[in-house]
Amino acid sequence: MAVQEIRVPDLEGAENVGVVEVYVSAGDAVEPESPLLSLESDKAVMDVPSPLAGTITEVKVSEGDTVNAGDLIALAENADAEGDDSAGASGGDGAAGSEGVIRDAGAEGAFSDGDGPLGGADDAAEGASGDKGAAVSEPTEIPVPDLEGAADVAVVEVYVSEGEHVDVDAPLISLESDKAVMDVPSPMAGTVRALKVSEGGTVNSGDIIALIQGGGGAAGASEGGGGEAAPAPGGAQPPGAGADAQQAAPASAASSSAGGPPPINIQPPGAQYHAAPSVRALARELGVELARVKAGGPKGRITREDVSALVKSVMSTGTAGSPAAAGAFGLPPIPSADYASFGTVEEVELSRIKKISGPHLHRNWIGVPHVTQFEDADITELEAFRCSLNEDAAKTGSTKISPLIFIIKAVVNTLKAFPDFNSSLNPDGASVTRKSYYNLGIAVDTPDGLVVPVIKNADSKGIRDLADELRDLSTRARESKLKADEMKGGTFSISSLGGIGGTYFTPIVNAPEVAILGLSKSAMQPVWNGSEFLPRLILPFSVSYDHRVIDGAQGARFAARLASVIGDIRLALL
Repeated sequence: MAVQEIRVPDLEGAENVGVVEVYVSAGDAVEPESPLLSLESDKAVMDVPSPLAGTITEVKVSEGDTVNAGDLIALAENADAEGDDSAGASGGDGAAGSEGVIRDAGAEGAFSDGDGPLGGADDAAEGASGDKGAAVSEPTEIPVPDLEGAADVAVVEVYVSEGEHVDVDAPLISLESDKAVMDVPSPMAGTVRALKVSEGGTVNSGDIIALIQGGGGAAGASEGGGGEAAPAPGGAQPPGAGADAQQAAPASAASSSAGGPPPINIQPPGAQYHAAPSVRALARELGVELARVKAGGPKGRITREDVSALVKSVMSTGTAGSPAAAGAFGLPPIPSADYASFGTVEEVELSRIKKISGPHLHRNWIGVPHVTQFEDADITELEAFRCSLNEDAAKTGSTKISPLIFIIKAVVNTLKAFPDFNSSLNPDGASVTRKSYYNLGIAVDTPDGLVVPVIKNADSKGIRDLADELRDLSTRARESKLKADEMKGGTFSISSLGGIGGTYFTPIVNAPEVAILGLSKSAMQPVWNGSEFLPRLILPFSVSYDHRVIDGAQGARFAARLASVIGDIRLALL
């Protein structure tokens, strides 16, 4: 593959443009139009897309640097080029073109103060070149700027409403094509009299966005400048402005006598965030409201990392009291109180295990639509068989067998009959992955909290082997000596409270598994056999499952089958 240069595209007059974010590093693979870096001038923010598909070999710029048109951004191995090192990603003049990219800030040349195609600019400029503050009698049509060939571009956000006052360069709408995201700024200050577009619609170059009735033209004239005209937004020059005025335009834009340059990347009224177009696109894709993201970039800018951090926070902690959870799930925060005002209190820190497992359990409870099926199993014969085995074990010094060992064998048998219970829902939500192995997670109560070691390939192990392995895992779990890989790879979990008490409970599915079994304390109960009541040892149990994968009928059949196999453990041999 040929190594090619990627350079800063034509900035149309803008100089020393700030690099606010670099999205790639050496070794990263890039696709055509994937963003390489974000630039910010005194007029707008834009992303520079990759002109090729390949691998970045070296990055030549850093955040905080300034660049000009033609400066080298990076070197990349072009996956499509074959040995042509001289062609490069740049054009013949050494500067990469921006073919197909919708430039930010609306007018032709996002960073330019040269003549632009924004309709209505001359009307706005007339107010600036004539009497300062002169009212515009008729509303001005604000068209969609030149989209450089892009057609039917989506309107993803409308920032203004009818009757609202807008300032010069305040964003009116946000457009998104298959190449880039851009805001279209207002070329004048005034009041929105009519909106001609709506979110979800599409527009083309020249379509009317809104009618704005202005009262002071564009950027406004200098307060004490003796009537000198200020440059119109979008670069349109006032009538009569000559070459000297045009040459001075960039300097005027950078240091306006009307109180400094306009704000960068202005947001909707009341918003407290600003971000590069690619960051906004990412936020929309993930369903994140930028107003809820804590900005970590320079000048209070929201970066891609900030958006990712919020998503990770919701997925890993997701507590109802956190802003992340409130934003993602619409849950009001749990109110706090001055507990000490009511009596003596003690603050106790959660154990490390509870700190780790708590967010995981909360995520599963919120993210998995649980259904729980309750059932009883008659374990009278099973218990008699177990006791006889343990009598033999006492003579030989073998490990005693707990009821849970037989439950494991019964579960494996039932999972084979109902493979959806031994599966995981795929991220696309449209398919499941069924596993042909049976790794059962067994919840173990420890002094520090609940841990779930996994018995791997439980279907291939005998009763004695399972008893030895479970005893070993349980002992090391309580001593905090489990290895990380001994708690991974589970396909189905079992939580047993039989040694403690209770009748039924609702265990939480241990995603990405789709089902879990909860065992309660067995008890002698009278059971009618058709002619009389007989004392039978009954084991109550609960099966919780992900209703996206398993419906109620399957859940009931699974529980009934499991109860049958537990009741006659010989069925587990079939």
